[in-house]
Amino acid sequence: MNYWLILIPLISAFIGWFTNWIAIKMLFHPREPKKMLGITFHGIFPKRQHQFAEKLGKLVSQELLSFTDIESKITDPSNLDKIMPMVDQHIDNFLRVKLAEAMPMISMFIGEKTINQLKEVFLKEMQELFPVIMGNYMGKLKDQLDLEKIVVDKVASFSSDKLESILNQIMSKEFKFVEIIGGVLGFIIGLIQVLITLLTNS
Repeated sequence: MNYWLILIPLISAFIGWFTNWIAIKMLFHPREPKKMLGITFHGIFPKRQHQFAEKLGKLVSQELLSFTDIESKITDPSNLDKIMPMVDQHIDNFLRVKLAEAMPMISMFIGEKTINQLKEVFLKEMQELFPVIMGNYMGKLKDQLDLEKIVVDKVASFSSDKLESILNQIMSKEFKFVEIIGGVLGFIIGLIQVLITLLTNS
C-alpha cells in the first residue's frame, strides 16, 4: 500500500478549510480595490457598504421600527393606564400643595370632596386628550425625523474595521462552521479519491 495516499484526505481537508477561510476573509478584504493580474479584488462588504446601508435603512424604517408601530404603542390605552397613577399623584400634589402656595385664598375653599372631583375630571380629560396629543406629536416627529436616512448615514459611515467587527460578533459561529465544513468536505473528497485510486489499481 502506498502510504502517500493517506496524505490525500489530509491535504484535501486543508484545501477545503483554506478555501473557505479565504472566501470569508474576502467578504471584508481588501478594504480598497486592488488589481492583480488584471483582476480587481475588493472585499464584498466594503464594496457594497452603501447598498447594505440602504437596504438596512429600509428594513429598519419599514419593518422593524416604523412610526406607525411607535405611535400605536404610545397611544395604546393599556400603556396610558400604566402612567395614570403617576398623573394622579401629580394632580393631587398640584391641588393640595402647589395651588395652596400659588393661590392661598382659593385653596381655602377647596375641600377633600372638591379635590377628588377635580382629580376625576382632570384624569378623564387626560385619558381623552393624551392619545390625540401623542398622535399629533408623532405626525410632526415623522416629518422631522427620517429613520431610514439616519440608519443609512450611520451604517454608511462605519469604518471597514468596525463593520467587520460587528458582523464577526454576530456571525462568528457561522463563519467558523463554514470553515469546518470546508475541511470536512475536503477530507471526504480526499477519501473518495483514495478509494477510487485503490479500486482502479487493484
